[in-house]
Amino acid sequence: MNQYNPETIETQVQQQWEANRAFQVKEDPDKEKFYCLSMFPYPSGQLHMGHVRNYTIGDVISRYHRMQGKNVLQPMGWDAFGLPAENAAIKNQVPPAKWTYENIDYMRGQLQRLGFAYDWSRELATCKPEYYRWEQWFFTRLYEKGLVYKKTAMVNWDPVDQTVLANEQVIDGRGWRSGALVERREIPQWFIRITDYAEELLQGLEQLEDWPDAVKIMQKNWIGRSEGVEIQFSVNDTPLKVFTTRPDTLMGVTYVAIAAEHPLVKALAETNPALQDFIHECQKTGTAEADMETMEKKGMDTGLRAIHPISGQSVPLWAANFVLMSYGSGAVMSVPGHDQRDFEFAQKYDLPIQQVIIPEGGESNPEMDAAFTEKGVLINSGQFNGLTSKQAFDAIAEHLEAASLGQKQVHYRLRDWGISRQRYWGCPIPMIHQADGGTQAVPSTDLPVTLPEDVVPEGTTSPLKTDAAFYALADGAQRETDTFDTFMESSWYYARYACPDADTMLDERANYWLPVDQYVGGIEHAILHLLYARFFHKLLRDENLLDSDEPFKRLLTQGMVLKDGAKMSKSKGNTVDPQHLIEQYGADTVRLFMMFAAPPEQSLEWSDSGVEGSFRFLKRLWKQVDTHIEQGDVPALDNSVLDKKQKDIRRKIHETIAKVSDDMQRRYTFNTAIAACMELLNTLGRSDEQAQSQAIVREGLEAVVQMLSPIVPHITQKLWENLGHSGFVLDTNWPEVDASALVKDTIMIVVQVNGKVRAKLEVEINADKNQIEEMALALPNVQKFTEGKTLRKIIVVPGKLVSIVAN
Repeated sequence: MNQYNPETIETQVQQQWEANRAFQVKEDPDKEKFYCLSMFPYPSGQLHMGHVRNYTIGDVISRYHRMQGKNVLQPMGWDAFGLPAENAAIKNQVPPAKWTYENIDYMRGQLQRLGFAYDWSRELATCKPEYYRWEQWFFTRLYEKGLVYKKTAMVNWDPVDQTVLANEQVIDGRGWRSGALVERREIPQWFIRITDYAEELLQGLEQLEDWPDAVKIMQKNWIGRSEGVEIQFSVNDTPLKVFTTRPDTLMGVTYVAIAAEHPLVKALAETNPALQDFIHECQKTGTAEADMETMEKKGMDTGLRAIHPISGQSVPLWAANFVLMSYGSGAVMSVPGHDQRDFEFAQKYDLPIQQVIIPEGGESNPEMDAAFTEKGVLINSGQFNGLTSKQAFDAIAEHLEAASLGQKQVHYRLRDWGISRQRYWGCPIPMIHQADGGTQAVPSTDLPVTLPEDVVPEGTTSPLKTDAAFYALADGAQRETDTFDTFMESSWYYARYACPDADTMLDERANYWLPVDQYVGGIEHAILHLLYARFFHKLLRDENLLDSDEPFKRLLTQGMVLKDGAKMSKSKGNTVDPQHLIEQYGADTVRLFMMFAAPPEQSLEWSDSGVEGSFRFLKRLWKQVDTHIEQGDVPALDNSVLDKKQKDIRRKIHETIAKVSDDMQRRYTFNTAIAACMELLNTLGRSDEQAQSQAIVREGLEAVVQMLSPIVPHITQKLWENLGHSGFVLDTNWPEVDASALVKDTIMIVVQVNGKVRAKLEVEINADKNQIEEMALALPNVQKFTEGKTLRKIIVVPGKLVSIVAN
């Protein structure tokens, strides 16, 4: 073919890959393994440009490492459970399973059309019983070990979608999908004790040297380790514990705030209609911290008094909408003089404000117009006056411990993982509720608890709750009808890829492949998905199913794809259909543009002209190789007979190999790697037709084809064949730098006259000072500025400059 025809080329090459099972891999202890994984997609129906970018990055990395001689695993599967399938099923009146499997088939075809080097023999879908049975089995193991429990908990409830929402799914007080105002409800929920691993999860971040600092900081903040003191107030002789990181402000407490759902408030509300109304009002707000921070702070005096543990004075006990039962004991000590939220609340309800901390060397301010939140020196604090905040931390803690009214504690912001969801399209939780009120795990011999797939949900309640064939068991027992949070499936899928046909959860193959060497995905998953996967990995390790501590060695978080400065989305009407582009330009053009437009971590601005430019480059690459081949056979390269121009071109080839290798291996700046290949092609195009020149061009073109093959694998495979090679370019060794080619015979130095640069001079690398001086003085522009003048001094700095002083 004289013309570049992507459709024909890509079809032929993909058929070759499939016929040869080019991407299927097995464990090989004699080879260095490399496990490259991109976060698997939700089967929504069709790929979007964010998918294309994510998976192209992973594919480029995978192919590069295979050319390094490594045993490379790159699998693909489907995060197939979740609420969107239910919503689509309700809208289209089809079972979620049917909708999901049809989407998987279509999206698989799209991924294959893009030429990604996936081992499809390992494909998994999380909605299939052969996958989730092991998740159920593992859950029952955790239950037996005491790491799973059920309790009534306050949750975000979407009254339209009829399900619990994570805090991140509540946006401006509304459900992320339905848009309904979220309510707070107390319902029974299953939890996994992730807090038991809080410290290990925090310390483990130090091992992750190849993770972005921003992601590690987000995880650290989410875990939220803090050192403080648990302090015991009392209400009607009943202990009321609070935790604070600022015990130095204890003497400034002027009221105590408790959650509206606190048992003390509920008991009072039975005979207090106003308090009951306040509780109902608080239930109309979600539990998301962002919402709690921005909402109007409201409260109500309960009429109860709390006794201060040191002063013995009583302070009012207020029910407040900004305190949640799910955080600590559901009570906080309020110090309006030194906490801005408490200050504003105290002003609103005319509560006392007491200053007990002043700046070192400063004075008290009776007319406080804002809380003083810095640390300093204690005042108005009795025996602790004059201590610094640091000194007071220990002194007050010791005082409380001696009186059995407090103790130092480490607290974490992290809360146990609530995994219950009141929806149908998810993995059934394998628990049984006995008629006598007891609970037991489903025996392993009865797993999996299979989700019925021929169900069309109505949208008001989970079909599992009305399907007696599913939930009704002998002797009045009932199956649990909640399903797992879909983070459960995505927390261990990476490990199942290593042994997808195992008749246990994981086998010895998992230890060969894990940890994942390179993980690629969006920054939006930086906290929950990655934290849960890290937690799950440690649970698997402690069950002796794995022998590593962390799941992902290196993490790359790719930027978004933007159009006209905004993230592509259907709601904005600014999406671009990958399928249309592939049909118009071919998969290689789409891949090339995605890698060339921006470094992986940065946002990529969509450009139609950029896509067309990528297509033109591939046509030029095809034409340049084709033209070279038409000139006939070329001789073997003989470095001993090369002239200066030929040496310069060959040096450019090997400088490019060195740069592209670094860009691909260490920096992951694929855009600069592509630019270097483009520049090298331009240089090769300026070569003459001498036999040795053509030998150099052949060396350069083959290097370009190999270096671009991870990015544009179809055209490079065909060009590799056209250049006379058999087999896959993917299986060749990555080009090596010839160090001798980088050695320069000449060097460029500058020539100054009276301190100003007047010329540049190319000299032999071993020229002596006298030769350099003579050549510099002979330059026309030097003679122009020295004519008629006396040469006072000539300084030659070898390899750098000639400085001439004349007057």
